[in-house]
Amino acid sequence: MTLDHALPRTKDNLLLAQAGDGTRVELHGIVKSYGGTRVLHGVDLDIAPGEFVSLLGPSGCGKTTLLRVLAGLEGAEEGTVLLGGGDVSRVPTNRRDIGMVFQSYSLFPHLRVVDNTAFGLRRRGVGTPEAARRALDALALVGLADLADRFPHQLSGGQQQRVALARALVTEPRVLLLDEPLSALDAKVRVQLRDEIRRIQLRLGITTVFVTHDQEEALAVSDRIAVMNSGRIEQIGSPEELYTTPATAEVAAFVGLSSVVSGVADGEHVVVWGQRLPLQTPADGPVDVYLRPENVRFTSAEDAATDALVEESTFLGSMRRTLVRTESGELVRVQHDPTVHPSFGDRVRIAVTPAPVVARPRG
Repeated sequence: MTLDHALPRTKDNLLLAQAGDGTRVELHGIVKSYGGTRVLHGVDLDIAPGEFVSLLGPSGCGKTTLLRVLAGLEGAEEGTVLLGGGDVSRVPTNRRDIGMVFQSYSLFPHLRVVDNTAFGLRRRGVGTPEAARRALDALALVGLADLADRFPHQLSGGQQQRVALARALVTEPRVLLLDEPLSALDAKVRVQLRDEIRRIQLRLGITTVFVTHDQEEALAVSDRIAVMNSGRIEQIGSPEELYTTPATAEVAAFVGLSSVVSGVADGEHVVVWGQRLPLQTPADGPVDVYLRPENVRFTSAEDAATDALVEESTFLGSMRRTLVRTESGELVRVQHDPTVHPSFGDRVRIAVTPAPVVARPRG
């Protein structure tokens, strides 16, 4: 899904009163190396005004480097960075009109919350009363107005990160950049703040780029996700597109859970456990096939299935996920009704629900 304009904003919008419908971000042919090692290979990325795009990938894939190039913290050897149609490739960070939130909170320990929040405004010459008023508006936006007079050491990790978010937003930036902002938080707070960041972004209509290695985070908050691997974008699309129709085996493996099983391809189809399945991309010969847990089922059929032994079964509330080992030694996850309770060592029979699958030549 590509957005042509910012998502609807409400009367509760406390900031960005003059921001219009967000700012388009364009990266063209970005090349970057460190010490002779190329880490970005001609990356292209076009982000619509008001869109929330996540850069998702494993450590070392280049996602943080790409964000730093966008921010102006790193220079690209080749390529251009455009904000709102203007070339900012050689514009310093402090003149790009962006807000940034990092994994570390980077708050000044000797300043109160309201003064930390107002710091960027004061640096820009905004008077103390006006800066304080705007800082309190920003703190209200993240639910911390009542903690304005506290110091950072008096706040929880989640509260400190909310202050960092308020500080990034108070200057009314054109673009918000988030570099692993949730990774230092515990699981419950991480989910709460993740959802709150998305709600605030929708209310403000601000173009946002979010770097994460956590596919659950990216799936939960993004309009689109750019999956990166070895300095390149493997695929960009909506969370639904990446999950249901991954373009490559790398995307299938990284976005969502997949089990890898053996198959034999003959062009448009592949045979798995005697069952003929359509392929998303044609292939021939022996292949590794990626199966989603919800596309594998228990069956009593004799044909087009395989025998397996239950290794473990996990209750997940509205569903149960069971790990089985096939006769050929392959580990396969089966997602099923929670009222079915397989036990360790149970002999079962599994089959694949007919649906297009991703495969790559076995190497």
